[in-house]
Amino acid sequence: MKKIIIVLLFMSISTAAFCQNDVRGGMGITFISIPALVDYINNQGIAPANQQIGIFSSAVIFSGEADYSLNANHQIGVEVAYLINSYTFNQSIGLYKLDYGIVMPSVIYYYVIRDTGFNIKFGAGAGVRFVNLSQQWPATPSAQSYSSTGFGLLFRADGNTFLSKDLFVNLGFDLRYDVNGKPKDGSQYLVNKTNQQNVSFNAFSAGIRLGMTYSF
Repeated sequence: MKKIIIVLLFMSISTAAFCQNDVRGGMGITFISIPALVDYINNQGIAPANQQIGIFSSAVIFSGEADYSLNANHQIGVEVAYLINSYTFNQSIGLYKLDYGIVMPSVIYYYVIRDTGFNIKFGAGAGVRFVNLSQQWPATPSAQSYSSTGFGLLFRADGNTFLSKDLFVNLGFDLRYDVNGKPKDGSQYLVNKTNQQNVSFNAFSAGIRLGMTYSF
């Protein structure tokens, strides 16, 4: 019994010695595909023929995260990310503008490989998604606002390189698939009049981030 207690105590001390909790912040660029939105913009006269948008577009993403070490090689984290994007088109009667943002909180599990001066983290997570969309047509006094709620998956690779005692430079790569629902204003959905379908905001994205990590 004493031997078991000694072994457990040794394991606990060893684990505590290697544990590092992390707080990270940063921003990046992601390439996002929302096929139903692309179809909505391209095929009902919003985008002029010479300004048709591609299946992928670039967007900016900001994120903050706190990670708790379960042991030397395993962490659990909570992240809140915010993606923003916009489209503007000069139409014959004026300016059309569409902006959207996606708030993406996620719970993430990490496997961590540590070495002197750096660590590498591979993670997978999931969470709810909140979409807000604003659309303003030419010659209208105010914008229309839509929103939806969904669910998303996240796959990630992160590298942290030693900068000072507890500070690391963070570089990360993300893959996301989000089922974001269909934005609506009250009971009114965003409708593609070409096919008479409500616009789905399901999205696939891939991007890179740069930031700072503080470990303690």
